[in-house]
Amino acid sequence: MIDVDILDRNIERMASAVRARGLNLRPHAKTHKIPEIAARQIAAGASGLTVATIGEAEVFAAAGVDNLFIAYPLWISPQKAERLRRLSQTAQIAVGVDSAEGAAALGSGLGNAAGSISALVEVDSGHHRSGVHPESVASIAEAAARAGLTIAGVFTFPGHSYAPGMPVEAARQEERALTRASEVLAAAGFDVTCRSGGSTPTAMLTGNSAATEVRPGVYVFGDAQQLELGRCAAEDIALTVAATVVSHHATQADGPGRFIIDAGSKVLGSDRPAWASGFGRLMDYPDARITALSEHHATVEWPERRTLPAIGDRLRIIPNHVCLAMNLVDDVAVVRGGELLDRWAVAARGKNK
Repeated sequence: MIDVDILDRNIERMASAVRARGLNLRPHAKTHKIPEIAARQIAAGASGLTVATIGEAEVFAAAGVDNLFIAYPLWISPQKAERLRRLSQTAQIAVGVDSAEGAAALGSGLGNAAGSISALVEVDSGHHRSGVHPESVASIAEAAARAGLTIAGVFTFPGHSYAPGMPVEAARQEERALTRASEVLAAAGFDVTCRSGGSTPTAMLTGNSAATEVRPGVYVFGDAQQLELGRCAAEDIALTVAATVVSHHATQADGPGRFIIDAGSKVLGSDRPAWASGFGRLMDYPDARITALSEHHATVEWPERRTLPAIGDRLRIIPNHVCLAMNLVDDVAVVRGGELLDRWAVAARGKNK
């Protein structure tokens, strides 16, 4: 369920902070997958949305979003090329590239429509996932230009910023990578109009000397990972999972109490970073920990010397990784002050192609 007042506060806080730094905000919609939330982000000043797949782009374009960046090094098929062509007729579309082969395939697949699609070269700023070294961006851009694509600039994802103690250093690495990649592209004769960076942990650290826009996603909801790292407070958590106590788990007499709730990995997701203390947190009981998950069960370890919740009690659970949890449900309850206001469809759920 989504607390709409907290959601709106999170959206406005990020929009104001990014605007004050002279940057554009292009939120990553893979976190929420909900057109109603996208509309709130656009109304708060977002220049467009980031998505991970063509399927997500189709959902948000159909909802009226007309500026979309697919931040992924797409490998195009004839079917995907046709879908991109259709998208480009109703929205401004940008895509990521990080190889000459990928750029050539994009151009070949899109044919005469290639010029209507912008390409951003992905740069590795320390996450070591996709993306090229900043010194290598010119050759990728040249391949994309030969394929007929319009070169818009560079982008990076400092995903290592989610590790403990890393946001400041990741933001520095992001700044260096974007700056150097832009210099290399400009020296090769390209007009670098977009320098795109930013994760939720670094978005408020990114400066406009290196970037023109940032792409945070998790900030709309927050999650247990961000809470445990101290990057958001409990009052910033906009999304929780309503779960019911279904069983009391027998333990040794001198051990902590344990009980079972009816929200397992098929609702909460199974992500647990090495540094995390559990598979999620209980909103109203910060000392409790979810110590084990199966598909439909979660085991909660309860603080000693406290009475266990009764079987049938309802609890609010904060997922570890909210992006995964959102992809596991068809719709969400929208609440204010504990009262149900609406239900929103998770329209981009499962749009992974």
